[in-house]
Order: sequence, then structure tokens, then C-alpha cells
Amino acid sequence: MIPYSTVIFDLDGTLLDTLQDLCDSTNYALALHNMPARSLDEIRRFVGNGVGLLIHRAVPEGTPDDLEAQCLADFRAHYLLNMEHRTAPYAGVLELLDGLNKAGIKLAVVSNKFDGAVKGLCQTYFGDRVKVAIGESQGVARKPAPDTVFRALEELGADAQGAVYVGDSEVDIETARNAGLPCLSVSWGFRDTNFLLQQGAQRILSSPADLLALLTGAAN
Repeated sequence: MIPYSTVIFDLDGTLLDTLQDLCDSTNYALALHNMPARSLDEIRRFVGNGVGLLIHRAVPEGTPDDLEAQCLADFRAHYLLNMEHRTAPYAGVLELLDGLNKAGIKLAVVSNKFDGAVKGLCQTYFGDRVKVAIGESQGVARKPAPDTVFRALEELGADAQGAVYVGDSEVDIETARNAGLPCLSVSWGFRDTNFLLQQGAQRILSSPADLLALLTGAAN
């Protein structure tokens, strides 16, 4: 018997390496307004709580609200057109999703990325492997609120019992806690093992193959 019947995945840093495209679109928006560029490592630290907070962290301290809002709009417009240039699934992720589907496990993605980008990226890179993909939208609180997780369970026709949440960040750990789900953390994304342990991670997986084995009951 498989240990879980439903898996809710985070997207950025868990299934997809989106960091370089996020960095490029951030720096595009900053350059439009003569603001200094940010490094890839800085963007890595800034992501996880939605693109609004990403841009808030990226613009210089003291930037007026209206200018920050324009930078966010410029980022969104650029990212929607350029979000697939250097983004790719992490090695082993497609095999992970295929294995979970073969085992009859229901799959969903929930992300703090805006909804149109989440759905577009999932369709491009995963096709029909993931049936439900939910991002940030009006009227639905973003993670770490549990709202997107609950919506995903509803759209899957799944119960919270038997579900597990998988992510790469402190936001994901808190989201799982708020949703009342167990959390599996992964170390190949935007946060390292030591950081995840400091944030209260209970179980950390180092590869998609290890995660597949655990989720399907094949692990020792």
C-alpha cells in the first residue's frame, strides 16, 4: 500500500529551476527605471513569497510605492513572454511525476507565482502529468496561508488525509503546517539542507529518485 494518495508540490525550486529567468526579468524591470541589477544569489534569497515581494526586495530601499508598482508590472509583462528561456525541470523530475502517476497518486502544484505563469509553465513542462496547477490570484491568499492547498485538494477531489506537501523552502514548511499536512522538503532547490533544518524541516530528500521511492513506498 502506498503511503500517500495525493501529493501537492511547490513549483519554483522544487519541480522547476526557474531562477535564471526570474533574475533576468527582475533585472529587466530594474534597468527600465535605472535601478541597479541584482545577482543570481540575491534573487535566490528574494524568491518564495510571490513576485510582489520579490520586486519589493529587489528595488532599492526607499523606492516610492508607485514606482515599485510599475517595476512589478514591468516584471510581470516581461516574465510572461520570457519565462521559458532558461527554465527547465530539475533532473529526474519528469521521471518522478511519471512514477507517481503510474502509482495512481493524484498530483497538484501550488505556487506563489501568479496564476497565469503557473498554469503556463506546468502545461509546457509537464503536459498532462499534473492535472491541477494553482498560482496567486485575487481572492485567494498566497502561501504560507493554506488556501491554495485546500483549493488544489478540492479540484483533485482528494481528502487531506493521505495527502503530503513537497517543497524547497521555509514558506513551504509553514504552508504544510498551516494546511495540517506532513511536509517533505527537498534540498536541490533554492534553499540548502542546513537552512531547511533551521526552519524546522522534518524530512529532507536529496534527489527526485529518493522522493519517488518514499512517496510510492519503495524506500526502506
